Amino acid sequence: MPRTEAPPVSPTPTSRRRTSASVVLRSVLEHGPVARSTISRLTGLSPASVTDYCARFSELGLIRESEAPRRSQGVGRPHVPLDLDESRFVVGGVHVAVPYTTVALLDLRGRVVDRRELRHKGADAVDSADPSAVLARAADGLAALLDRSPRLRALGVGFTAGGWVDRDTGTVVEHPLLGWREVPVREVLGARTGLPVHVDGHARALVNAERLFGRARGGRSMLHLFVGNVVDAAFATHDEVHHGPRSQAGAIAHLPVPGGTEPCPCGRTGCLQVELSERTLCERARRAGVTDGTNPMHVVAAAAAGDAEAVRLLVERAGAVGRATRLLLDVLNPETVVVTEVGVLHREDCLAALREGVGDDRASSVVPSSFPDSVLAVAGGSVALDVLYRDPLTLSPERT
Repeated sequence: MPRTEAPPVSPTPTSRRRTSASVVLRSVLEHGPVARSTISRLTGLSPASVTDYCARFSELGLIRESEAPRRSQGVGRPHVPLDLDESRFVVGGVHVAVPYTTVALLDLRGRVVDRRELRHKGADAVDSADPSAVLARAADGLAALLDRSPRLRALGVGFTAGGWVDRDTGTVVEHPLLGWREVPVREVLGARTGLPVHVDGHARALVNAERLFGRARGGRSMLHLFVGNVVDAAFATHDEVHHGPRSQAGAIAHLPVPGGTEPCPCGRTGCLQVELSERTLCERARRAGVTDGTNPMHVVAAAAAGDAEAVRLLVERAGAVGRATRLLLDVLNPETVVVTEVGVLHREDCLAALREGVGDDRASSVVPSSFPDSVLAVAGGSVALDVLYRDPLTLSPERT
């Protein structure tokens, strides 16, 4: 039988309304304080539609009128610009790393209002990252942050981690370094907080943070490379992050590194994650006498204090990250590459080594994260903020 193409799917009135609401609220985010007439021009929506959406957002408490009207040129009533209302709502953010959990509150512009780091109890114990205990402490930590800001109300919670995280089911499918398998994060955190919980991998969450609040705003395509204890990546085109079946896209931990020497638990040698992870950096720093701990920021501090060996370790690592980035650039060819890596975030020589590893022809397209001092807090909260900005009309009036 001849193959036939599936008929194109026409947007429904509901999907069109969702898209229109999203572009209006994002226009206020990006350009506020901004007049309704300017929003209409920017979005291509009719003035009446913009007025209707803005009235709804004002009713929900998401936007407000600026205090000082702007006089339009010529005769007529002055324009009253609109801006986000940052006085009422926050989202909670939870990021679970190998040694600790970060809990945070973010405002509607993705700025960190408050945060805490909760170290996994018994950091050297096998059960130190027991998921039930970690998620319970995270929920209690969020509650404590909200108690410190009683005027603010939480719209929801975003959760992120490395490893294999399934956005649709709200599950950490597998995180080998934590020992987590099939952890129902959405269910557990939702029950403990009483809030909507949205779950995703941290690399994908940071793509959304960059396109909403960071350097990649307005870009057509973007690759994000996260190099921590976990090494993974995320790719987005036309404002959509690619997840793949059961959110497995971006798993690059076992890509081979030419010349790599570190043994990997998978049985091979020289896999990307074991070569570039923060664990490996700290182990090499201990062998070189730079530090006796497992915190990569201690290596950065030693380099800042003039330790030549610490500088060498960080610069060499950044160069290797650049060469790995070059491989991904060749495959995906994004407009922008954002790299989250501790040396690149804090040292110009590491950024230079990263770009040298990428190559002169693409070096200018590679930038560090827009959130050098709050990347993990922003990752968690951005999952919830992405949901809000994609479909703001689903915000329940009861929550306002």
